[in-house]
Amino acid sequence: MCGIVAYIGPREAYPLILKGLKRLEYRGYDSSGVALLNDDLRVYKKKGKVAELEESLVGQDVHAHAGIGHTRWATHGEPSDRNAHPHSSASGRLAMIHNGIIENYAQLKNELIKKGYSFQSDTDTEVLLNFVEDIQKNNNCGLEEAVRIALRRVVGAYVIVLLDKDHPDTIIAARKGSPLVIGIGKGEHFLASDASPIIEYTKEVVYVNDYELAILKADELILKNLGNEKITPFIQKLDLELAAIEKGGFEHFMLKEIFEQPETIFDCLRGRLDAEKGIITMAGVENNIEKLRNADRMIIIACGTSWHAGLVAEYIFEELCRIPVEVEYASEFRYRNPVIHNGDVIIAISQSGETADTIVAIEKAKEQGAFIMGVVNVVGSSIARLSHAGAYTHAGPEIGVASTKAFTAQLAVLTMIALKIAKEKDTIDQTRYMHLLAELHTIPEKAREALKAADSIKKLASRYANDANALYLGRGYNFPVALEGALKLKEISYIHAEGYPAAEMKHGPIALVDETLPVIFVATRDSYHDKIVSNIQEIRARKGRVVAVISQDDEVIPKMAEDYMTVPETDELLAPMLSVIPLQLFAYYIGIAKGCDVDKPRNLAKSVTVE
Repeated sequence: MCGIVAYIGPREAYPLILKGLKRLEYRGYDSSGVALLNDDLRVYKKKGKVAELEESLVGQDVHAHAGIGHTRWATHGEPSDRNAHPHSSASGRLAMIHNGIIENYAQLKNELIKKGYSFQSDTDTEVLLNFVEDIQKNNNCGLEEAVRIALRRVVGAYVIVLLDKDHPDTIIAARKGSPLVIGIGKGEHFLASDASPIIEYTKEVVYVNDYELAILKADELILKNLGNEKITPFIQKLDLELAAIEKGGFEHFMLKEIFEQPETIFDCLRGRLDAEKGIITMAGVENNIEKLRNADRMIIIACGTSWHAGLVAEYIFEELCRIPVEVEYASEFRYRNPVIHNGDVIIAISQSGETADTIVAIEKAKEQGAFIMGVVNVVGSSIARLSHAGAYTHAGPEIGVASTKAFTAQLAVLTMIALKIAKEKDTIDQTRYMHLLAELHTIPEKAREALKAADSIKKLASRYANDANALYLGRGYNFPVALEGALKLKEISYIHAEGYPAAEMKHGPIALVDETLPVIFVATRDSYHDKIVSNIQEIRARKGRVVAVISQDDEVIPKMAEDYMTVPETDELLAPMLSVIPLQLFAYYIGIAKGCDVDKPRNLAKSVTVE
């Protein structure tokens, strides 16, 4: 992985591809490159940022009407010029870019070495490309057929896009387990990992499905399966504006997305929540209400920030719906032999809808008879299409690698799903139901209020920028928020941070506490408030530096904490959508103070499409 752009048509391909690669920088990468095809096939690639590739190509021949471009996040082989994509085949006739991992590449490589092939990189991609060329040579077939034969042998995930020097009017692409979208223009076609490089040129797109092959010319798109049967492309309209993927006056995408949360939560609720009438409208729930309210068990599967949203949802579903809930890391669930029954509901949470581990996990559960409910942000994504039902979060594009607005939008959707099921099951009384709907309706405005503290949080954060470690503690609904706060600090500032249940810190982590350790408590007013005050006293007794996220009217904790950040008060079930906001800002401003690239943290990728 990580980012793919390609073009064929009357325009100059290089500037279009270069702009597209810059649009995909948010996905995280360590090198980039382009292959341009006109009279000749020319490959240029460079370790480092896209700007370094651009600089290296000043004065080079970049004229072409067909080309492919790639930003790489290293899997096989260290970041380097030679391991960067695109790769050239042994003959120099083919060039290919690839997202994903070819699991049986070593076996294929050994077979090719015995045939006399040598390799210029450490990548699985170069192996697959030469395997395709070897099939072409030995079977006397065209590139399309060679790709089809090769992919029947391949084990793993891929999106591949190929150029053939002998056929400069054609691009061939194929997909399994990694995202690929085709943009349809007038006499031209675009390919990309997501819609952000395409939206400037067309809003008509086709999302390529697993095991599909695309043959593109400037004025023609052919889709086939691996059995060589033609498939009618399903053309969709993009619901995306160019302004949504630009910074809009903010210094960084991360800060923009933190500040977008009042609007994104509102957009998530809009058309679904009518607090006055006590109505939640969600077609994905209503059309499958029997399966959901009669579920014997819910299993939430997710990764990273989405997993933390799932942990909050566990508390919410069990309290409101009285259904047993388990929250699983998708990356572990897929390799276990989990016990799945027909009455189980799997809720898969993913911002991108393309998280590889989550996709494989839901495929596995689906095979065993589970009902799959997807909660994703990206329309047309793989998880959205694999699920039996679901709900979009409507958070808009999230460009910053560290997820922020996706988390709060996921919580809003999951809360509405739980409330709707609880109402149908009659596991919530009318007074509590109406109260929660009314409070949920106020969350966008309360999020806007929480963001007014940004300047004071910036000053506070500067005092902790030089710390090496931090401990985050919370109870109940705020325990997952502590985990999320610690993750944000790790991702953005590279400070080692751990999240823990506040009551559990006595069973180990308290050994770390001394006068140098910041201990961040998520301590908004709830049924655990008195208990967490006691936990704060325990940290103070050991000279720990207490920082707290508290409700605005709290008069107790400010007297105990070295520093504190406030949020408006709300029901404890909804508090995570507010208490997380100061922690996002805290991490952001510490990262800025340390000079970190907060939009593109080192080693991270936005859409993790490999294991």
